[in-house]
Amino acid sequence: MASDPFFSAVLGRRTVYALSDSSPIPDSRIQEIVVKAIKHSPSTFNVQSARAVILLKDEHRKFWDYALEFIKAALPEEVVKQLGARIAGFRAAYGSVLFFEAKADLDALAQEHAIVAPFITEWSDTSSGINQFAVWAALSAEGLGANLQHYNFLPPLVEKVKAEWNIPQDWLLKSQLVFGTPTGGPREKTFKPVEDRVKVYGQ
Repeated sequence: MASDPFFSAVLGRRTVYALSDSSPIPDSRIQEIVVKAIKHSPSTFNVQSARAVILLKDEHRKFWDYALEFIKAALPEEVVKQLGARIAGFRAAYGSVLFFEAKADLDALAQEHAIVAPFITEWSDTSSGINQFAVWAALSAEGLGANLQHYNFLPPLVEKVKAEWNIPQDWLLKSQLVFGTPTGGPREKTFKPVEDRVKVYGQ
C-alpha cells in the first residue's frame, strides 16, 4: 500500500536511551531533516510558529552540562542523583534538537483571530508535537536512536540557553530531542486493546 513506507518510519520511531556520540549520517543530513520538518509540518492558520535549534557534539554536551548545573541548584540531592545519571546518558549522545514556539507569532495570531485566542496555546502545542514527531521518525529511519526530554521546567536553564545561543526572548522552549547512534535497543512496548481506543461509525 502507498502509505506503508510512511508507517514503517512511524513504527520504527522508538524511545532509545543507550546512545553514543556518533552519527551514521552527516551533520548536513541532520540539518536537512530538521529544516524539512519545520518548513512543511502543519500549523494553526499556517502561523509557522515552530522554531528549532540543532546542537551537535560539544554544543550538545554544553546544554546538558547547563541542565545538570541548574538541577543541582534547584532540586533536592536525592532527585539530583536520579536525574544526574539520566543527564549523563543524554550528554553521552551525539546531539540534541531544541524545539521552540515563537510567542510573537502566536500573539499576533491571537490578535487577528480573537474568537479562538483561548485555544491558540493548545493548538501551538499540537503543532510543536507534530514537528517533534516528524524529526524523531525521520532520524530513526536514518539509523539514529533518540529520546524526547522536557527540561524546560527550569526557568534559569531556559534563560541560559537563550543567552548562550543567541535565541530570541519570545521563543518558548518546548522539548529536547536527544539523538545518537544506538548502542542498545528500545524497551519492550505493550499496547492497550486498540478496540477500546478506536471507534468506527457508518461503516
